[in-house]
Amino acid sequence: MKLKALLLSLGVLGVAVTAGAQGLPQGSIYPIISAYRFYKDTGNISVTVPTVVEVPFADEFIERFDFAVLDRTTNYFEPHFFKQETLINETPLSVNAVPNAASASLINDRDARTYADFPLPDNAHGRVQITLSSKTPITSSALTALLDNNVALPSFIEIRAVVNGQSRIVVANRNMDQQTVRFPQTTSDSWIITFAFGQPLRISELRLSQDNAAKSSARAVRFLAQPNHSYRVYFDPDRLAVAPVGEAGNLASAKDIHIIIPTIPSQNNLNYIIADTDGDGVPDIRDNCVSSPNPDQQDLNNNGRGDICDDFDQDGIVNYKDNCPDNPNLDQKDTDSDGLGDVCDKEESRITERHTWIPWVGIGFAALVLISLFVLTAKSTRVAEQGNNQ
Repeated sequence: MKLKALLLSLGVLGVAVTAGAQGLPQGSIYPIISAYRFYKDTGNISVTVPTVVEVPFADEFIERFDFAVLDRTTNYFEPHFFKQETLINETPLSVNAVPNAASASLINDRDARTYADFPLPDNAHGRVQITLSSKTPITSSALTALLDNNVALPSFIEIRAVVNGQSRIVVANRNMDQQTVRFPQTTSDSWIITFAFGQPLRISELRLSQDNAAKSSARAVRFLAQPNHSYRVYFDPDRLAVAPVGEAGNLASAKDIHIIIPTIPSQNNLNYIIADTDGDGVPDIRDNCVSSPNPDQQDLNNNGRGDICDDFDQDGIVNYKDNCPDNPNLDQKDTDSDGLGDVCDKEESRITERHTWIPWVGIGFAALVLISLFVLTAKSTRVAEQGNNQ
């Protein structure tokens, strides 16, 4: 059943922490602002006393409704309140997942801090089929999948819709390389989204755009502006990034708002760096091994998991930690301490493996012999030359 003329008001306030009197060090600011893709600059705000202001965000397409307000005069992050008031005729959705996941409903709770967890099988690609159902048809042309931090996108996605009683492919099985997938406008009351994944999958929100919902939206970020200060409002990060702020006043109260800043153009954040947890140059959303560096992305068995974090022998120890990755050896026994597990070490009794210093002693002794021979030869030559001179 549609929710008619429902007024929603959602707000997010920052978390209070202690900051120094001279503002935050640049080093502590950069990791936060580098998560955000866009920003708006307010310029100097003409107020004579501290005043609550609003920066509108009515027209921007935003995947993740997280913001950070930086006072560019003091280098502090400021507390803020995100206001979203929407007169909406949006149809509620129910969620079902196969295989069943107790947390599946969390992908439709409008809270990006919660997530549905879909574990990865030990020796195969993961696969989950999520059905979004409504009592009345929804017209849509986009699906957005927001992920928890440090999680890669699914490898593949397929979207089907039930139209006139028949299952119809809307998005054929394809690589998923971004969080929002667009498709020809389709009307249905049952949407079947299938994800295949090679890394553990945690979806915080799965949003199906409702193009046929009548909307009148007013979105804005509120904060307390100081006289002769300028501010930069960062928005739409690709991951959860919490800015440290001080104590907040009552920003949720509309009666104390005195200034609504005119529409400000959005700008690309040149400091934005796409999430790359392991620092291997491959973004998390496309990394087949998110937490371990593997710039080559080698995947010999094509199971969606990079070889470095795969477990070829299924002994419960990932390859990069396994001293014998092709043979099960949970105990990792290595009698001669040569870095090879006993089960795959063909030279287990070799004395030079048990005592690695022996070859170096031999090399040192050989070098000493050569030097001694060189010295003796030099002396003999010198004596012979002296005899000839006499």
